[in-house]
Amino acid sequence: MNAEAVCNYLVEWLQSEVKKAGCKGVVLGISGGVDSAVAAAIAQRAFPDRCLGLVLPCESSLEDMMDAEKVLAKFPMTYQMIELDDVYQLLATQYESFIKRKGHLGQLLRANIKPRLRMITMYYAAQAMNYLVIGTTNKSELLVGYTTKHGDSGVDLQLLADLTKTEIYELAHYLEVPQGIINKTPSGGLWAGQTDEGEIGLTYQQLDEYILNGSGDEETIAKIQSMAKRNEHKRRMPPIALIPEKYR
Repeated sequence: MNAEAVCNYLVEWLQSEVKKAGCKGVVLGISGGVDSAVAAAIAQRAFPDRCLGLVLPCESSLEDMMDAEKVLAKFPMTYQMIELDDVYQLLATQYESFIKRKGHLGQLLRANIKPRLRMITMYYAAQAMNYLVIGTTNKSELLVGYTTKHGDSGVDLQLLADLTKTEIYELAHYLEVPQGIINKTPSGGLWAGQTDEGEIGLTYQQLDEYILNGSGDEETIAKIQSMAKRNEHKRRMPPIALIPEKYR
C-alpha cells in the first residue's frame, strides 16, 4: 500500500464529503487505540482548525485515557474530555430494573450502552457546531459485524472502513502514531481484560488474509462467512417496507 497516497486521498475525501454536506468540520472520539489515532491524524490534516476530538471515558482504563492524551499531543486539535461514568451507571441501573440478564449476555448488554452513549455525545457536539461525525471502524471489523449498532457504527462518515487492520498499522507507522499505541493489544475497553480478537474469536491476521487474498483454512473461512452473513444488517440502512402499488 502507498501510505502517503492513501493518506492524501482520505484527507481530500474528508474535505469533499464535509463540503457536500454543507458542514464546517468534523468530530471524532479519541479512544487511545490505533484506529482512532489514525483517524485523528487524518482528520487533523483535513481540518486543522475545525476538528473536535472527544475523549469519552466510561469505566475506561487509565492507560486508555493516557494514550488518548498522547494522540492529542501528537496531532493537536480542539478537544474535550467528558466523563460518562455516572450517566452510564444510572442508565444501566434503570434498564436492569425492568429486564436483567446474567452471564455473558448481561455483560454484553451493559457494555453496549457505552458506545451508544458516546454516539449521543458526539452527535450533540456535531449538531451544535455543524460538524459531521467520523467513524473509526476498519474493514476487518466491519466484515464480521464487530461493531455496536447505533454505537460506534452510528456515524456520518466511515473514514477507515475500506482499510484492513494490517493497512491501518501501515498508516499508523507512516503518520508516526506513538509506538506504544501501535504496539498495544486492540481492545474496545468494554470490560476488564476484554480484547477485540478474543471477542471476535479470530485474529486480525486471519481476517485480513481472507479479505486481501481469500485465503485461510476451511474452518476459519466458514466462520468468517457465517459471521458476515449473520451481521449483514449492521452494514446497511434499515430496510423500508415498500407498499405494493395495488394496496394504494
